[in-house]
Amino acid sequence: MKYFPQIILLITLTMIVFSVEGYAASASELNAKADASLKELYAKTAAAQSLSKKSVGKLIFPAVYKAGFGIGGEYGEGVLRIKGKTVDYYSTAGASIGFQLGAQKKSIILLFMTQSALTDFRNSQGWEAGVDGSVAIAEFGAGKDFDTRTVTSPIIGFVFSNKGLMYNLSLEGSKMTKIKK
Repeated sequence: MKYFPQIILLITLTMIVFSVEGYAASASELNAKADASLKELYAKTAAAQSLSKKSVGKLIFPAVYKAGFGIGGEYGEGVLRIKGKTVDYYSTAGASIGFQLGAQKKSIILLFMTQSALTDFRNSQGWEAGVDGSVAIAEFGAGKDFDTRTVTSPIIGFVFSNKGLMYNLSLEGSKMTKIKK
């Protein structure tokens, strides 16, 4: 009985976060939202646009929803683009335990800077950030440039448009899986 409220909360959060899949966007809607997310990122920093042009692939999650109260979960759907064309669709999902309270919607864009990083990602059966590949998170600073370590990483991640009470720039534990659209 001691953990009953937490169990009920976990079940509720899981249902809320993962029910977003039931309201998933169509392929054309997801592509339009991905275009808008790229445009928003490029407006934030010209350096991101420059890096994007050098990438061999882009994984764009226009909306990832996260909610938590001690135990949290997140879910979103996105597109993988190679040479400007959408080649696959992916979902990202994750769960976490720890100090957290609130909900947020964020956009995530991963730039694959090397062919081997992109190939490893595409050949995986559920790719997990931090386990199957290391992602250097680009932070927006006053100068809007990124450090040398970030720019030379095989995978560069951008997390932006945080709206809500929860803030988390980590992608650790986020599992990305290919889906059909």
